[in-house]
Amino acid sequence: MPQITVERSAYLDDVDWEEFALALHPVVVETAAAKLDACKTRVLRTEDEVVGGEKEGHAIVNVTLALLAGRTEETKAKLTEAVVDLLRKHIGPVDGLTLHLSAEVRDLDASYTKAVV
Repeated sequence: MPQITVERSAYLDDVDWEEFALALHPVVVETAAAKLDACKTRVLRTEDEVVGGEKEGHAIVNVTLALLAGRTEETKAKLTEAVVDLLRKHIGPVDGLTLHLSAEVRDLDASYTKAVV
């Protein structure tokens, strides 16, 4: 915990996603009282995207942060705002693209189990 998944457009191949993750982890630690060594981020490249009636000209990034239950709605909102702000800084404007940036915090199910081997 936290389990972080970044789904991002193929249009954004030039972004350094590992650097984004390294910048994101301290934000999660500070905002949601997580431990740095517990933050795990996977970046998944999406191939097909449609926004409205258009197949081109849009790039989508969605960050899902799965945390153990117990954070307040205020903490979750503060974290998602910080994540979207970090995305803005890390990606910046891209010529010819409209960026759709979003973040969501969800609680891990009570059945969540992990092992470090």
